[in-house]
Amino acid sequence: MKNTARIFCAIFAIVMIVSCFAIGTSASSAYQTYTYSIEGYALYSPDAYVASTVINSDYMGLDVAIANPNDLFADSKCNIYIADTDNNRIVCLDRYYKVRFTINSFVNGQGVSDSLLAPQGLYVTEDRIWVCDTGKSRIVVFDLEGNFERILYAPSSALFTDSSLAFTPVAIAVDQYNRLFVVSSSTTDGIIVMTEDGEFTGYIGAQAVSLGIWEIIWRRFRTEEQESIAIEYVSVIYENITIDKDGFIYIVTPYIDENQVANAIQTKDKTGVYLPVKMLNSKGDEIMKRNGFWPPAGEIAYSQLSKDDIYGVSNLVDVAVGEEGTWSTIDMKRQRVYTYDSNGNLLFAFGETTNITGNVLGALTQVEAVTYQGDKMLLLDKSTASFTVYRRTEYGDLLIEAIAAENDQDFDLAINKWTEVLKQNSNFDAAYVGIGQAMYRNGDYEGSLEYFEAAYDTDNWSKSFAEIRKAWMSDYFIVLILAIVAIIVVFIIVNKKIQKVNRETATAGGKRTFVQELLFGFHLILHPFDGFWDLKHERRGSVRGALVYVALTILAFYYQAIGQGYMLNPTGTYSGLWVQAIGVLVPLLLFVLANWCLTTLFEGEGSFKDIFIACSYSLLPVPLLLIPATILSNVVTTSELGIVTMISTISFIWLGILIFFGTQVTHDYTMGKNIITILGTAVGMVFIMFIVLLFSTLIGKMISLVTNIVTELQYRM
Repeated sequence: MKNTARIFCAIFAIVMIVSCFAIGTSASSAYQTYTYSIEGYALYSPDAYVASTVINSDYMGLDVAIANPNDLFADSKCNIYIADTDNNRIVCLDRYYKVRFTINSFVNGQGVSDSLLAPQGLYVTEDRIWVCDTGKSRIVVFDLEGNFERILYAPSSALFTDSSLAFTPVAIAVDQYNRLFVVSSSTTDGIIVMTEDGEFTGYIGAQAVSLGIWEIIWRRFRTEEQESIAIEYVSVIYENITIDKDGFIYIVTPYIDENQVANAIQTKDKTGVYLPVKMLNSKGDEIMKRNGFWPPAGEIAYSQLSKDDIYGVSNLVDVAVGEEGTWSTIDMKRQRVYTYDSNGNLLFAFGETTNITGNVLGALTQVEAVTYQGDKMLLLDKSTASFTVYRRTEYGDLLIEAIAAENDQDFDLAINKWTEVLKQNSNFDAAYVGIGQAMYRNGDYEGSLEYFEAAYDTDNWSKSFAEIRKAWMSDYFIVLILAIVAIIVVFIIVNKKIQKVNRETATAGGKRTFVQELLFGFHLILHPFDGFWDLKHERRGSVRGALVYVALTILAFYYQAIGQGYMLNPTGTYSGLWVQAIGVLVPLLLFVLANWCLTTLFEGEGSFKDIFIACSYSLLPVPLLLIPATILSNVVTTSELGIVTMISTISFIWLGILIFFGTQVTHDYTMGKNIITILGTAVGMVFIMFIVLLFSTLIGKMISLVTNIVTELQYRM
């Protein structure tokens, strides 16, 4: 009879769990909220640039058409330079894209006729043209009229043991001090740094190599023979490089492992270790600001197939610096251009398969290089051996003017410009952030909160809120101190009253009142061994008290869902009371049921009722700490969020400890046997979940069968 009752209870519990899941599904759908699929990316944006002219060899006035171009550069006077690789020459154009001269053959420093061979990269300073003569493993320097000056060969250094292999320059950038930063396709130690005379000064920016834990351990135990045949892990090479007016270096590489790049994007990594585009100072330190919603890495929706079935992270192959600290990079995989500001905010993106804007790159099919010619953007198409000139639109001008106003600290003008931007693109989060920052710098902290909230910018919101809080605390400092003292005094008085009631109840005997049963929970959570013993043997608790604590826990989670501060819930999403009830009841009932079934076989002394009461009373730390943590979340800043997280974590750790010792005392187990029982209970919970899924699937199929039969009968009749 006893076993039959237990089986009935088990079946009833399983059915209740199934019902809870069904209710939870409907409750979840009732409170579902909808946000942008990609945070920080506008679904629509006006065109910042539009194609105006396609420049081919005929337009330039060349007798021999360009073949396999690899680089494009515009100097400060808007002259254009093209690395015409297959024709072994550099093509120099004026600002109107007509040929000025070409560089192919020349007389070198020894008075011998010489020529370029497959040049792939170039850079132009105020007085020189620096050419990566890739086919001959050297750098050739010319003046601005194309006259030969000198040749720089592989640096004389022990690091270049075989100069023909260790020095294959494919891209170059030169700073204001004529320091050379060279990308070599055969060098994996980073960017080669040289003086203008070719003296080697070192490497910078070597890409970090990721090793698994097993590989790190195995390396310590390998023999010399195993070491000699082991796979060598080396840094990846870089693809391209450029430098801004302040001497900061931008480099890109498409060769970092895609999984590492994807992980860096998803975790919003600000270090840039495994991101494909970096910004370095002259010492090689990573200094790029990544304060946008996502780190600059090209495509963010890389897990979504485009209309051309393109999948995966971007393959970035070139980078160029524009006005006011803006910069652009090319995704070769998608034929798309992404432009960012100096803080790493995405300003706009356009390309053949983009889902962010609709600006198509005309006839371009293999974008190889990008450069800025004043307010124009030039994109080199390797497949057609031409480049397209993109003219900046009114919307693009507004973006630059707004950023310029910010850089000049003209915050009133910045607010006006960003407001104009929003009139054309109300989804542009960077504009909301820009207005908010301008208001912040003008001292309008409360006004800035609204704009930061519109962009879900928690970092800047925190800064404004910190100023508001600081002002409030200075105005109400005395009131705040008195309130804290009052809370402490009330806490002490209430705590003493609870302790007094518990002491009197322990010696009074007889039937306990409901209030006494509830107050016993405060003794139990601080004295678990004595508390759980008295809970079971002295009947200090009850089912009604346990249900109250379960209800309080549900309400605590519900309050957390609806009452968290902006820092922890910037989108304002929440779930309903039913969802929170299921989140508490389902794990609780699963644990109680699984533990009861298991301990029945292992000589446990606790009944189903005992286990339920012990587990329910163990929930008390959750509402005690979760409610204050939720209140506190409304007054903390970003740097203080760890306090809220710590309080919440302590409540769950406390809960786990109480359940562990509560199970041990309830069943009168040893420590070792209790550990095994807890592990077995976890396995039992999984098993019950399997039965639930099986049962619900069976019920669903039965309902479907009956529905089909009824439908068929109605159709036949």
